[in-house]
Amino acid sequence: MPESTPPAADEAPPAQSPPARVPWATYTGVYLLLFLIGTETFLVSPLLPTIADSVGVPVAAAASTVTAYTLVYALTAPFLGAVSDRFGRRPTVLAGTLLFLLGNALAAVAGNLTVLVVARVLGALGAALAGPSIWAHIAETAPAPVRGRAVGLGMALFSAGQVLGVPAGSFLAGWGGWRASFWALTALTAASAPLLLAQLKSRPAETAEAVPLRFTAVFSVWRDGVLRHTLIVVFLLQAANLGAYTFLGSALHDRFGLSVDELGLLGILVGAGSALGSLAAGRIGDRARERGSGDAWWIPVWCLLLGGGAVLAALGANSVLAYAAVLVWFFASGAFGTLVQTLLVSSRPELGATSSSWNSATLYAGTAVGVAVTGTFAHADTGTAVVGGGLAVLAGLTALPLVGRLRPETARDDGAANSASAPAGSGPKEAAADGRA
Repeated sequence: MPESTPPAADEAPPAQSPPARVPWATYTGVYLLLFLIGTETFLVSPLLPTIADSVGVPVAAAASTVTAYTLVYALTAPFLGAVSDRFGRRPTVLAGTLLFLLGNALAAVAGNLTVLVVARVLGALGAALAGPSIWAHIAETAPAPVRGRAVGLGMALFSAGQVLGVPAGSFLAGWGGWRASFWALTALTAASAPLLLAQLKSRPAETAEAVPLRFTAVFSVWRDGVLRHTLIVVFLLQAANLGAYTFLGSALHDRFGLSVDELGLLGILVGAGSALGSLAAGRIGDRARERGSGDAWWIPVWCLLLGGGAVLAALGANSVLAYAAVLVWFFASGAFGTLVQTLLVSSRPELGATSSSWNSATLYAGTAVGVAVTGTFAHADTGTAVVGGGLAVLAGLTALPLVGRLRPETARDDGAANSASAPAGSGPKEAAADGRA
């Protein structure tokens, strides 16, 4: 009988690959652009009186520049997201960056309201074209073990830009007039261009042809069960979140007599909470996926935490408690945003930009509904608590079935194996395997 060869005692153990890290240096261009897009969102708000005087129109008319930006972004983003899914991330991000730059440059030299509105429309088109493409690019290129952290930092910078946009606009306007704010955005956008050119890579031609460019492709997201379910949760949660927040300042003023300066602290807390929540959710999600447990069950957790924070902020016994609740509220908001953004662009990569753009459009729609409902209450604190708390709980309950549909593949495989080994008819029938029916 031949002798078996014993394993070598000094055989080296197999080498282990180093832990994955987020390639931060390859995302500096897109992170900078996300920050600038966030800054652009609320940049004009403190400038409206100055702009109105400069171009000779009432403040209400000057506010149409804000409306134009918001509506154009919300209405065009899903269609432009489909363009990104068809032609790739590099050309759409670069084209969006160019439009964003031209829009801000035109705003800086606008001599009348019409030109300024056109400039804001160009800027919105650029943001709607580049933004969803950036989220899809990050999700597609970041190593899977750290994908959540990569998306989370992008969300944190976007949120920071939104919060800093108001004081930055005020500071620059005081230093060099309202046009200085748009020149600053133009210069920083131009600075991001060389980084984007160097860091964005073209994807293979066969991948670019995977999704045909058809009008119906824009709505393909809503034919996918998981994506549709996720967007419904987004709609409900954002109606609770931003709809209730719109009236929070009025509620705190009525209850505690807070001044405008004291209410300004809300913006800092909102930005800090959103950034911290975004970063934390990215790390939590990556660790959950690494363990194989998945991170979908955090969706109802963040919904309920947000609702609790909204109720406490509106009805808390004192202003200190209300401010603390706002920090918790927007920590949960930032965490929810990062988790959902990661989920949407990862669940169906070929629809990554379209899914991301519908996320933005649904956010705007939910906010509009939330504001309308909260405004029907006679007292701002009651409306903020009822809408913020009630709709957040409804969003959490709506998300519970989604958790089951998003079980990790390993859990599904184990469940299938157990079902196969059990006698016929011994348990409930398995739901659709991919959860997309």
